[in-house]
Amino acid sequence: MMGNLIKAEFRKTLSLNLWWGLAIPAFGIALLFALSWGSTVNDFRDFLGSDAEDLARALGLDIDTLPVGLLALGRAVNIGVFFAVLFGVSALAGEYTRKTISTTFLTAPNRGSALSAKMITYIVWGLVYGVVVVAAASIGTVLTVDGGGLPSAGQWLGIAGAGLLAAVLGTLFGVGLGAVWNSVAGPTVFLCIWMLLVEHILVIVGFAAGLDWLGGVLPNGALNGIVGAVGAEAFGAIGSSLNVYHNEINEGLQWSMQFFAGAPGAFSWWASALIFLGWTMLFFGAGWAANQKRDIT
Repeated sequence: MMGNLIKAEFRKTLSLNLWWGLAIPAFGIALLFALSWGSTVNDFRDFLGSDAEDLARALGLDIDTLPVGLLALGRAVNIGVFFAVLFGVSALAGEYTRKTISTTFLTAPNRGSALSAKMITYIVWGLVYGVVVVAAASIGTVLTVDGGGLPSAGQWLGIAGAGLLAAVLGTLFGVGLGAVWNSVAGPTVFLCIWMLLVEHILVIVGFAAGLDWLGGVLPNGALNGIVGAVGAEAFGAIGSSLNVYHNEINEGLQWSMQFFAGAPGAFSWWASALIFLGWTMLFFGAGWAANQKRDIT
């Protein structure tokens, strides 16, 4: 029975234009972002000045082999994952908007089965969006970053794996938010304002107030930290390397490196994943509970 419900969910999403209507801009914007940042990070050593030499020395690298491509790659993946979040919003909320939710619930043994089928379906869609975004970001990075600044195979795999995880969790987060809100337009506008504006302001203000960890616990910061922390850790700005290089890199530079990597205030990729998993479970659980008894007439 669950298999039939999952097939039905895929048929519903594939019958609509939304899945590719968001996948195309996700690819395009991730590609453009990687191209733009790829060109910028080639001049990163000049931007940092003498700090670049200190950073390279602390990492045991030559200044010309700093993996600056990780900054472009991570940033591009993060901006692309945002579209996976928006796609998730439509999972349940879109059915209320299209007035198809009654059929969905009435043709399933119970609402729990219908919601479980949606969860499994959108995990797969999250992986699809993750592949699309990572591919676009990789293409843009390879085309613009100088050879010495490209990430190693291991670093690229780390970013790719983190990107897939972020896309899946982000999609489920969107599913939960849409289910709680019971609307597509409301949470879409809210996410655009919160993730692209409000939270960034809070993070910068928090850093100025000495709360440099704030970005690591807020929803967008934690989501970005899953991918961004991989790049920041490669520069000794996050994780165990922080203690090793603490005397070499001042705190302002550490936070700046986190910021350039798209993970200001993040702790490590796995800690960011756990924090964002908490946000995801909060909204997904609330949406699940709300839709167990919500009137569909």
